[in-house]
Amino acid sequence: MPLEPFGTSKPLTLGVELELQLVSLSDFDLVEASPDMLGLLERRKFPGNVVPEITESMIEVSTDVHTGYNGLLAQLREIRDALVHAGDMLNVGVCGGGTHPFQKWSERKIFSKPRFKEVSTLYGYLAKQFTIFGQHVHVGCSSGDEALRLLHALNRFVPHFIALSASSPYVQGRDTLFNSSRLNSVFAFPLSGRAPFLLTWEDFKNEYFSKMESTGIVKSMKDFYWDIRPKPEFGTIELRVCDTPLTVERAAALACYLQALCSYLREGTESAPREEDYLVYNYNRFQACRFGLDGTIVHPQSHESLSVREDILTTLRKVEPYAAQLECLPALEHIYATAHAGSDAFFLRQERASSGSTEGMVDAAVQRFRHDF
Repeated sequence: MPLEPFGTSKPLTLGVELELQLVSLSDFDLVEASPDMLGLLERRKFPGNVVPEITESMIEVSTDVHTGYNGLLAQLREIRDALVHAGDMLNVGVCGGGTHPFQKWSERKIFSKPRFKEVSTLYGYLAKQFTIFGQHVHVGCSSGDEALRLLHALNRFVPHFIALSASSPYVQGRDTLFNSSRLNSVFAFPLSGRAPFLLTWEDFKNEYFSKMESTGIVKSMKDFYWDIRPKPEFGTIELRVCDTPLTVERAAALACYLQALCSYLREGTESAPREEDYLVYNYNRFQACRFGLDGTIVHPQSHESLSVREDILTTLRKVEPYAAQLECLPALEHIYATAHAGSDAFFLRQERASSGSTEGMVDAAVQRFRHDF
């Protein structure tokens, strides 16, 4: 099937998707509760959209299209409240976090949906190991050409979003020493990584997608698990590197930080992206996953080494005027505070130390999701 034309949308509009954990309130392990949750949520008006994910211990919610921080945060809180209420009726906890700290992938059950079964057949055990939880942010673009330019201009800022959202320090009951271990699971898929360096939609469609389609490897854009990918049906680019935060406030702040950054990049004040910028991409990505805000990254053009935290703080100053125009300065204040206080991975490690158990970590995550911050 040929790649569809790139749909236009209002530039810099936002949409957020959150993959969330469903946990038992008795032992805090994941529980196969998404069929019951979906059935319950279908009976009443839901403030966004809710769909199943690949295993029955997950659920995905998404917002409507938003233009700014206040409306986005308000809807995310409404979605959160609806999920918490449904979970309480089923004795199921709902929480964020990029990984569940002690679940066993072999115990997961694939949700009964044709695409999920197809993915499971193709990828084997990787499909169940894909019981990981991310935040995806869509940003509206005026054209496919603009989408690709923005996508590649954002490449050097990807470590910011990894480090700020990091919430997956534990896997299989052990501290991985990573702040975001979730992305290691994503990288296991052959069509993950980064998009090819093409700057026009015609080239992307004809020189890349059509050739990939002719191999039989891909059928649609859904088959690519790139860190940032274009979504022609929505007229957006989709950032996919974030772990799901523990609060909807952080989810909204991350989305609006991306919005302000895209507004800044559209002005063309940064140097144009080049293919050789990707020479340091995987190294910088690893540093953000492993060390979070304390990671050391290399600027792709100046080759200067600096900490992720330092680069975030410098970037916040640059994008502040654009955030003011978009009325999302509270989002930047949240990002500034996070850069200093630490990510959710830091919080989870603190909870592990204070409670003495990984179950205590999950309990803390469930309680944190329920409340405003």
